[in-house]
Amino acid sequence: MDASVIEKITDAEWEIMRIVWTKRKTTSSEIIDVLDHKTEWKPSTVKTLLARLVEKGLLKTSKEGNKYIYTPLVEENISIKQAAEHLLTKVCNKKTGDLLELIIAERELSFDDIDAIEALLEEKRKTAVESVPCNCVPGQCKCHEK
Repeated sequence: MDASVIEKITDAEWEIMRIVWTKRKTTSSEIIDVLDHKTEWKPSTVKTLLARLVEKGLLKTSKEGNKYIYTPLVEENISIKQAAEHLLTKVCNKKTGDLLELIIAERELSFDDIDAIEALLEEKRKTAVESVPCNCVPGQCKCHEK
C-alpha cells in the first residue's frame, strides 16, 4: 500500500481503524457501540467514515446476510510505522532526538517498553554520528543561520 494513504487518514478515521484492527472483522453496529463510550457521533457519521476508509483501500467490506462486515486491508503496525515516518518528515533531522525525548517523557511506559528502548538505544549507539545533518532548505530552520 502507498504510504501517502496513511498520511491522509483523518483523526476520526484512525478511531475507526483502531477498532477494526482490534476486532479484525466487525460491523458498523459494533463500531458504533465501541465509539458510543468515547464520541457523540451519529451512526451516519460512522458509516460515512467506513465508506471513506473502504474508498481509500484501507478496509474491505463484504456482506453476510443483512450485515456488512469490515476487515482491515492494512496491518496496524505498518500503519503506525508509516504515520511515525510521516511525522518525522515534518521536522528538521537535527530535532529528531528532541521529538523522541518529548514522546518518551509525555507517555506512560511499562518496564518492558523501557527495556526495549534501552536495548534499541544500545544498538543505535554502535552507528551513532557526532552530529546529525540538517535536511531542511534555508529558512525552514535555524541550522543555516550563521
